[in-house]
Amino acid sequence: MSHEGAGRRSVKRSVAFLTTGVLAVPALAACSSEEKEAPPAARQDLGSASRAKLADGATARWAVEALPKTLNAYQSDADEATSRVAGAVLPSMFRLDAQGRPARDADFLESAKVVETDPQVVLYKLDQRAVWSDGREIGAADFVAQWHALSGKNSAYWTARNAGYNRIAKIERGDNDLQVRVTFKKKYADWRSLFSPLYPKQVMGSPDAFNEDARKALKITAGPFAPEQRKKGAKASEDQLTLVRNPRWWGERAKLDKLVLRAVPAARRLDALRKGEIDIAALEPGDARRISGAAEGQAAGGAPGAGPGAARGPAQALRSWAVVHGSDEQAADKEKEVRAKAERARRAFAEDQQGLGRYEIRKSLEPAFTQLALNGASGPLTDDRVRRAVARAIDRGRIARSVLGPLGLPAKPVGSHLALAGQLGYADGSGALGAQDTDEAQALLADAGWVPGGPLRKGGKKDEETDARADTGTEKGTKDTKKSEAEAPGSDGGDEGKKTAKPSGEAGAPDDGKAAQDKPHSQPGGAPGAYAPKGTAAPGGSTAGLLAKDGKALTLRFVLPSGPGSRSLREVGADISKMLGRIGIRTQLVKVADEDYFKDHIAAGEYDMALYSWPATAFPATDARPIYAKPVPAADGSLNVEQNYTRVGTDYIDQLFDKATTELDSGDVAGLMRKADARIWAAAGSLPLYQRPQLVAVRKDLANVGAYGFESPRYEDIGFLKSAGHGGPAAHRGTPGAGAGEPGKDEDRAKEDEGAGSGKERAADKEKAPGGEKDSGRESGKPSAEPSAEEKSGTGPDKKSGKPSAEESRKASDKESGAADGRESDKE
Repeated sequence: MSHEGAGRRSVKRSVAFLTTGVLAVPALAACSSEEKEAPPAARQDLGSASRAKLADGATARWAVEALPKTLNAYQSDADEATSRVAGAVLPSMFRLDAQGRPARDADFLESAKVVETDPQVVLYKLDQRAVWSDGREIGAADFVAQWHALSGKNSAYWTARNAGYNRIAKIERGDNDLQVRVTFKKKYADWRSLFSPLYPKQVMGSPDAFNEDARKALKITAGPFAPEQRKKGAKASEDQLTLVRNPRWWGERAKLDKLVLRAVPAARRLDALRKGEIDIAALEPGDARRISGAAEGQAAGGAPGAGPGAARGPAQALRSWAVVHGSDEQAADKEKEVRAKAERARRAFAEDQQGLGRYEIRKSLEPAFTQLALNGASGPLTDDRVRRAVARAIDRGRIARSVLGPLGLPAKPVGSHLALAGQLGYADGSGALGAQDTDEAQALLADAGWVPGGPLRKGGKKDEETDARADTGTEKGTKDTKKSEAEAPGSDGGDEGKKTAKPSGEAGAPDDGKAAQDKPHSQPGGAPGAYAPKGTAAPGGSTAGLLAKDGKALTLRFVLPSGPGSRSLREVGADISKMLGRIGIRTQLVKVADEDYFKDHIAAGEYDMALYSWPATAFPATDARPIYAKPVPAADGSLNVEQNYTRVGTDYIDQLFDKATTELDSGDVAGLMRKADARIWAAAGSLPLYQRPQLVAVRKDLANVGAYGFESPRYEDIGFLKSAGHGGPAAHRGTPGAGAGEPGKDEDRAKEDEGAGSGKERAADKEKAPGGEKDSGRESGKPSAEPSAEEKSGTGPDKKSGKPSAEESRKASDKESGAADGRESDKE
């Protein structure tokens, strides 16, 4: 997913995610002279155009997974849509540039700097034009109200986090109303992360307004857009939220009249694009390839070089003609039916070309990375040697290439837990763990007591190996009822209904002191604990047998989401299972419903291995600490893990984070974070794999929106090109989705198809030659003329009417021709 939900600056790094939707993240503090900058791994792709080339007016429709549950970005259930609304309608003191650095937002802020260091004092000078939508000047009263609400002192405020605000001692007016002085009790490196977004004092001034009122509506705003106010008595829309141009906005006037956020789940987005119902949508790789294929088909002038039947040559056409006109009436009827299905598939493909061809894919790398999480609180992975063995058995480069290479994106594995390539302070710290090395992984397992061919304890149950092989790969009680994909060699199906060790509270994380990273190592250049003790022999052979210890097989429960949008994660999981199988580790692939995956498994600790993603952060000292902090016992005996769902941490890592938050020099902060990252690598609780792809479908005539990478969107610059070839902005002033199909055509085609397989027409067909035979009035292998893109969006037959869908037609065509569509395998 994607960075599509980025606001002017993000608020928090509160949740991990699977597929789409991630909040933008704040950038690192201003760079010191000692720090070197590097370009991002991939450039942003926005279809950039100057404002002079954009038309004024029109509406753009942007797909979100769901409408925001709250419009208060500081509540725990704030999501991608919340961030997008906040970015368009509220002030932020800093916004992100393309390299993820904080840039002063000149529309709100003339300057902001540290003017005293003991105690630390930051002086904000506000733009004199900056006013709220009610006409009141933005000023110190708003800063004070937000500080009081988020400081953590008043438990009546239901806040997600208090980081930074709890360090403020006082806020006061400066020399005039445009100056705000913020004094800190304790030095705070990440002061730029505060007051972005800034809410009016009417929202932050009371718990009721903060907790309840701001969830449903924002009556006072200050941005290029404002939420459309409903008429009295009107019900709120359940599937869209409309932002309108703010008449009080003092900056550059928004090019769009309206920006509509429309709730379209990932599984429905391709169809919504085909129907012309949305203009911007983040997509999964398979759907993105469908868009690219349609664009390529249009560029080729509609020639029959792709799609159903494209691989059918003259010999196949002649054979089909011969069967239809032969003496075997049963074979002829079957061939007629096959040809009818092929015709429907060709029509569906033509509709795809027209509907999807109006879009293009804009791609970059999302500011987020996917990791392999290893649960250090229970089972074999409580042993740091086993965790390191797992990590060193995995070829991260191969996995990155398999995910990003086919998309044409840079395919280099992520080298840091705390920054991404292109961010200030990024450095590859993976050497602290060591490169992929099968022999070393096997040696680590041998040192931990896991040996091949060890005896398995038997009792009233089957042994672990047999029991694992009996599993089906889907968790009981989930909503996923489909058959799981074929498991990779070296893996078993998931454990239906079984549970591993109880969640947090029964086993602590590794203690520091004698933890993995403080053990001696035998290899130069590696961190302590990254290698097995010198002289430990690796078992012979490139593929180990089943490992066992104390009568138990070494089997790890690998939990993965089962939804259609998570296919790439499951493919990565299968690759990892194969890699672990080579060193004798058996995996049980357990697929669970997406809605249960995080809450019931990751957060609850019900897994051994799992794949999920974290957004990158530009303030790692603040934002990343809860993710890697050492879990501590709570008063009730449970384990307080904060956001460290691997349950692996050390006291020293915590100390490095704490020290970094008090440094005002960004070079010192970066140095401390690199040390912390090396320790996190050595602890082997989290293995970063690859930076997530960011694939966004956008109308070709819509500029300055798409794959933003690190940068925060400038919503006022989004607009349609004046010379738009698809009807221009005027096409969007009417009802959304207009022109999405012509009512009578699908019925007419269906009637044609109903009789296409009948043997009654064979006599008429005998008059047709093989090279020029026609089915239903269309030339073989080439779709006939369809309505133009302005007239029709390319939607397929109506499923409710019982007519075949475009997907069904494509499948039928593949069966007929024996050649894959070229797109079917890309479905997510």
